[in-house]
Amino acid sequence: MDENPVVVVGAGPVGLAAAAEVLERGLEPLVLEAGSEAGSAVREWSHVRLFSQWSELIDPAAARLLERQGWQGPDPAAYPSGAEWVERYLRPLAAALGERVRFGARVMGVARRGRDRVVDAGRTSEPLTVHFETAGGEQRITASAVIDASGTWRSPNPLGGDGLPAVGERAARDRISYQVPDVSDAQVRARFAGKRIAVAGSGHSALTALVAFAGLAEEAPGTEIVWVLRRGRSGDVFGGGEADQLPERGALGQRAEQAVDAGHVRTVTGFRTAAVEADGDGRLVLTSFEGHKSEPVDEVVVLTGFRPDLSWLSEVRLGLDPVLQAPTALAPLIDPNVHSCGTVYPHGAKELAHPEPGVFVVGMKSYGRAPTFLAMTGYEQVRSVAAAIAGDTESAERVELVLPETGVCGGAGLFDEPEVEQGGGCCAAPQQTVELAAPGAAER
Repeated sequence: MDENPVVVVGAGPVGLAAAAEVLERGLEPLVLEAGSEAGSAVREWSHVRLFSQWSELIDPAAARLLERQGWQGPDPAAYPSGAEWVERYLRPLAAALGERVRFGARVMGVARRGRDRVVDAGRTSEPLTVHFETAGGEQRITASAVIDASGTWRSPNPLGGDGLPAVGERAARDRISYQVPDVSDAQVRARFAGKRIAVAGSGHSALTALVAFAGLAEEAPGTEIVWVLRRGRSGDVFGGGEADQLPERGALGQRAEQAVDAGHVRTVTGFRTAAVEADGDGRLVLTSFEGHKSEPVDEVVVLTGFRPDLSWLSEVRLGLDPVLQAPTALAPLIDPNVHSCGTVYPHGAKELAHPEPGVFVVGMKSYGRAPTFLAMTGYEQVRSVAAAIAGDTESAERVELVLPETGVCGGAGLFDEPEVEQGGGCCAAPQQTVELAAPGAAER
């Protein structure tokens, strides 16, 4: 089994870091990437500028591998865009790993050789098998361990407030998008300019979209932004501001708050979407589970987070929290029902281990449905996992990372009551159009 490679699924930032960490341990990694290039998911949000500095976006083992090949790192204090992250780091790292990275290889399943998940015998002696597809057809290889770093980008959460697509959401998909639009692109700009846009979500992606659309509203008359929040109070959604130890993350929240204060954004709170339907003019109207209706909108941008695709791991034994779908030992540290700090204690192989020997889910996917993941967290995860696979228990259990504080810790609160006494909540009678807060009067 030691002669089999450590298979890493995904050639994004955490997957390539995992390969570099495994290689530095003297083991042979094999990265399987469904896309055509390193960081193919990052490429889809290449226009977004990260709120982490370069110093926080480069894995130490990856940097050592690159530097041996003459790579010159970027300014550690600069903040790259997604495109720059790909071009200046991920593509060179994939090139340094060479033939250990296979593009156009979509993993279809992982299992124990000759055994389904029910069979106990041989689970510690037989290697894992990885089934994947390429342009040349189906293939199966054996692996000494599997590190799933495939992320969650392809599995966005729906608009529906109960976790399922709202009634009519699929039918309206031509006017619903699930990523931050690049309004600098002429075609995208034409789609949104002069339109009334509903933005659903309260995380950093939603804040980024609000700031982008507010800029568009200043330049394109008639552009209106309606911010739809599931929470009954907007509370601390703008983040920690100057108290955030990631300054650009705090600044993002401040820019979004300024956009609301300037009247570019109208806020509606306590609205959990149940249905999407077209009105007589062909615009979309959102209806909540309480029967409240939004004003008609032209476009909806859904930025409500992501969830893991666990379907191709169905034949291995995973230990997952029933709520978050994260590893059972990790879930209590990241459960947003328990705390909203957005800060997680560093963790590694011990918290990420599953009942199936040699299987690890890392990166954003390890968080299940929990938000607020940092690249630094993923790099510490794969450092520890690589050490565990190599048999270095002492290093695997050692914590080598201090994470920045968000500056916000408001207690639990994924669900609370609307602020009915003020003008921004959804408190109209059922089946009536909800009156949104007037520009400049949105709740904070």
